[in-house]
Amino acid sequence: MALRGVMLLLLPACCLLSSGGSEAASIGGVGVTLGPQTFKNVTDFSTFLLDRSSGVLYLGARDAILAVDTNNLNQQPRKIVWDVPEEKRKSCVGKGKTEVDCNNYIRLLEFLGDGRIYVCGTYAFDPHCAFLELSSFTLEKTEDGGIRTETGKGKCPFEPAQHYTAVMASGILYTAATSNFLGTLFDISRATGPEQERIRTERSINWLNDPEFVSSAFIEESADVNLTGDDDKIYFFFTEMAKEYELYTKVKVPRVARVCKSDVGGMKTLQRRWTTFLKAQLVCEDKSSDRRFNVLKDVFTVQHSADDPSSTHFYGLFTSQWEPEDASAVCVFSLKDINKVMDGSFKELKKNCENWMNPEPIPTPRPGQCLNSALKGEGFESSLKLPDKVLTFVRDHPLMENSVTAAPLLVRRGIGYTKLAVTLMGPGAVLHLGTDRGEIHKVAVVGQNATLLEEIPVFPAKEPVNNMLLYQGWALVGSPLSLARIQAEGCALFGSCEVCAKARGLGCVWSSTEKACSLSQEDPGPGDVVDAALRECGLGRCRPIMEDMRVSVGQRLLLPCVQLSPRPCSWDHPPHRLTRQHHSDLDVTVTEDSLGTYICSCQEGGPSVRDPTTCHRAAYHLSLEGPSVERSKSLAGSRQIIAFYILSFFLGSLFAAAIMYFVIKRKTPGQHQAADTSLSSDKGKGFMGSSVTPQSPSSSSLFSEGFRLMEKRNGTTTSTTTTTLLSNQGNGGPHGNGHGGSKNSNGINGSSNSGELKLASDMLVANMLDGRTGERARPERGERESEEGYGIVGGLGDGLNEGIKGLEEELASFPMFRSNAPLAPCEESSI
Repeated sequence: MALRGVMLLLLPACCLLSSGGSEAASIGGVGVTLGPQTFKNVTDFSTFLLDRSSGVLYLGARDAILAVDTNNLNQQPRKIVWDVPEEKRKSCVGKGKTEVDCNNYIRLLEFLGDGRIYVCGTYAFDPHCAFLELSSFTLEKTEDGGIRTETGKGKCPFEPAQHYTAVMASGILYTAATSNFLGTLFDISRATGPEQERIRTERSINWLNDPEFVSSAFIEESADVNLTGDDDKIYFFFTEMAKEYELYTKVKVPRVARVCKSDVGGMKTLQRRWTTFLKAQLVCEDKSSDRRFNVLKDVFTVQHSADDPSSTHFYGLFTSQWEPEDASAVCVFSLKDINKVMDGSFKELKKNCENWMNPEPIPTPRPGQCLNSALKGEGFESSLKLPDKVLTFVRDHPLMENSVTAAPLLVRRGIGYTKLAVTLMGPGAVLHLGTDRGEIHKVAVVGQNATLLEEIPVFPAKEPVNNMLLYQGWALVGSPLSLARIQAEGCALFGSCEVCAKARGLGCVWSSTEKACSLSQEDPGPGDVVDAALRECGLGRCRPIMEDMRVSVGQRLLLPCVQLSPRPCSWDHPPHRLTRQHHSDLDVTVTEDSLGTYICSCQEGGPSVRDPTTCHRAAYHLSLEGPSVERSKSLAGSRQIIAFYILSFFLGSLFAAAIMYFVIKRKTPGQHQAADTSLSSDKGKGFMGSSVTPQSPSSSSLFSEGFRLMEKRNGTTTSTTTTTLLSNQGNGGPHGNGHGGSKNSNGINGSSNSGELKLASDMLVANMLDGRTGERARPERGERESEEGYGIVGGLGDGLNEGIKGLEEELASFPMFRSNAPLAPCEESSI
């Protein structure tokens, strides 16, 4: 038993070593990944910068910068070390920061256009920037041999985990970051260039209210289509607390803000501040279910037509502030819609006596607009010449009245998406979605329909996807520890008839003779083209293959039914109460009445479709797998032995309590003093049981300290406190991963939450009594007890500890406690 416990402890460590030892492992046959062993102790990758002319990818990490040749991943990456001096590190720790955070995390890598890269790091909560020479791959040095640096405040965040974004526009750096040590001041600024042109946002909650910056984009106007001489613009995407909704609660809202490249601030009002800063709310709302996704996670910018900046679209990845579980949605916003809102009416935020004031008249020229040919013709060649009334208005009215609204392209629950990249294919697009458990999900979007093509595991579950770039048909995917390259474009990446059929709306066709997927220019025809293509593969989206599942009474199953449409799904199943729907999946507790056929039906089509079609997405048939006669006899005999042990255990406990009572009475005749219940008292030490329960963090017993094991729940790895006995005999043991015939269900009966640790014997008794157990009420630490009563409790505690240990050793030998664990529900949906 002890040996098995040691093996269970060593197993996660062995798996960790094996996962990190692969230098160029295959990913589903379509790519390679570089693990931690390749990067040799360089970790915490947070920044990507790709040189598209050479294919070299620069990675910002902790105390280092790496250069990886994406065309030759077998070549060892080049490395530059840029760490923090020990004195500065100690000073950072002395200010209350952790030793881990007091390093130099490279958060900014941008090309300067003169053969150098601008590099900025947190530098122990004192941001510094340096210059990297591409030709020699070294940081520029000063005359004394040190690294040439300049301040990074306003260019790089102070803390490694702070939200941050930056973009380079015509050689000038624009950033959105915190600007003080405490992380309480936020700026969107022009961080480089001439000193007199370095401007930022106003320090007002009307402008920025506790924002979480997500992304930024520079939209350069083309002279061919820009007939008005309008200025180039920089767009920033973030989530902030909505001041306009603060009457009842704090509500987060996603925003898009716009500034103009030629803005240099005002002459008197808004000196060294933006005169063109405007922001609008982004609304990603599913009106059919009245669900709004209000937290922005990532934005990917795509230009739908070549050489036409006005065709730019922003694909936003959202979650919800109010969803109790992971929920993700993708909405797309066009640049034309954003500019239309920016040219609309302004929101009036001033209040007087609980009544909203009438909006102020908009002065001329229009506040917040970029300089164009017409304004320059009127004498406004620079923002310094704008009238004070215009600048005062834009200072007090940065928020637009209308919102930029879009319906979700897809909604997925139970999955936490972290990054997004988009590939345009034919009439639709392929969304490459990175998850918080190290996977890439590919989703085809054609019109209002979204179809999950495949789910590719890229990294171990503990490594979330935090970076993604598209380059020459490949997706470069990063995690804090690893780098992967997977194929991202073309029908050829779909290696099976089923996946190719799901991409039929994108123009992909499967060749049964060549066993390959290729692009076809033929019209797919009317109707459900995906369902028709699946029928040619012997499958059917609306006629799924019935999966037969052999189950046993008492098992808990999660029957998956993947639905990406915002519209709901429903289940047809035998009428009984032991079912619960998790989003589109169904949680079933198996009884004799629950056997039969289960069919999942989903409404297809987006929210704009008035009459959606209903499609069967999954079908299962549950049949009973009865136990053998010999096993039934064995279980009956085991129950009799267990009952005998329980009876003997309680009789022994009562006998021990009686002995303790008489011993104490003999030592203290005629005295009835109150017992000292403090932990520091030595009185009665030999008789009292431990007053520190296994749940107490101060207990020195094995149960309280426990072993820190890793548990996978919902695809994410969490730390779980448990004991060797529970690991061997509980559902999380080596035999506890039975799947009951469902290849897409994951058992989580063995999971235990932090703070719910119980004695192993309590768990076993709970199983024998079908979970109906009662807990003894423990006296409060401050209560006073008589010495006789305290001695009885102490003696009973000692007897219980000995009895529990013996009972555990005996029960561990029974085969019934080593049987396969039943399945339990998880929040994972997969095809």
